Amino acid sequence: MSLPFSLSQAFRSLSLTSRRSFSTTLAPQKTNTLPEYVPPYPYGPNHLYKQSNSGLYGGAMIRFGNKISKGKNEGKTRRSWKPNVRRKKIWSDALNKFLFIKVTRRVLRTIRKSGGLDNYLLDDRPGRIKELGIFGWHLRWQVMQTPKIQEQMRQERQRLGLPEPPSFEEWLKQKEEEIKEKVEENINIKDKTKPFYNNKLY
Repeated sequence: MSLPFSLSQAFRSLSLTSRRSFSTTLAPQKTNTLPEYVPPYPYGPNHLYKQSNSGLYGGAMIRFGNKISKGKNEGKTRRSWKPNVRRKKIWSDALNKFLFIKVTRRVLRTIRKSGGLDNYLLDDRPGRIKELGIFGWHLRWQVMQTPKIQEQMRQERQRLGLPEPPSFEEWLKQKEEEIKEKVEENINIKDKTKPFYNNKLY
């Protein structure tokens, strides 16, 4: 009794040898990037510990050291300490919703001391901005775009007597004009420094 054509063809195509080599190395992690509409993060992504780009790690990384045995040999064994990361549900007053965030215990304690997630993200000290990372920077931008925070910043500007900032479209036009002026200046400088050769035969 012969097998159906499709089934017999499937058995013929089977091969005992694998077509691709087997590897035990893990696939490289992809570095998270910010969307185009978000201002660039001044410190850039973390390339050494890429996992920290997906949560609030507070600058924590894997630490390495030695495990000292107290026995007869008193030897040293290399070991590592990973950050104490948990996935927590944190309330945001500006966004008016709960956020599920990967956060370390140290950052969670700092958030509670600051009085909430919004106060932690909106702190403008350089040390705080550096420990936010790409994920915290993106979250900070989302919080700053909410009407509640926009109104708070407008009242603060009025209290300090500062002018209103330009809109995003006006800011883009100003940047485009500045870039055009720089390009024209570079072209004029190149034209002036271009050597002049007489029409002579050498």
